[in-house]
Amino acid sequence: MTQPNCKERVSAELRGRIQDIRKLWKLYHDDPEKSDEDLGRFEEYGLAFDYVPPGTWKDQKRGYFRYQLSWGGPSDEFRFFTNPDFSPYRVEYWFMDWYDGARKILKGRDYDLLMEIFEDFRECGTVEHVYRTAVEA
Repeated sequence: MTQPNCKERVSAELRGRIQDIRKLWKLYHDDPEKSDEDLGRFEEYGLAFDYVPPGTWKDQKRGYFRYQLSWGGPSDEFRFFTNPDFSPYRVEYWFMDWYDGARKILKGRDYDLLMEIFEDFRECGTVEHVYRTAVEA
């Protein structure tokens, strides 16, 4: 029996991640110190939030902000594509596993949730900080 590829797995992986993030984001807004028994706190959920400049990967023309959730095989992340003023115009979820990868462009409630999180990162200065750190390196 063959393992399903990323294209076959990406929708289910996205649903699971959105479910976790929605739960943690609500807890965070109720009380930033609240945690979920299985998931922890919102601040502990992801691995990193950073900026990936253009040209980091082969044939990558545009830079993007990355909310990385896991690394290795498999790995997954949200990518925020922004205008020069750091206002996002597209959010993608990527699921990758050893020489394979698939993406979903977020829409509706899922898009709104990730936009709210990105705006929180922007308001506290994280977006500008990670951008400047990446381009000045």
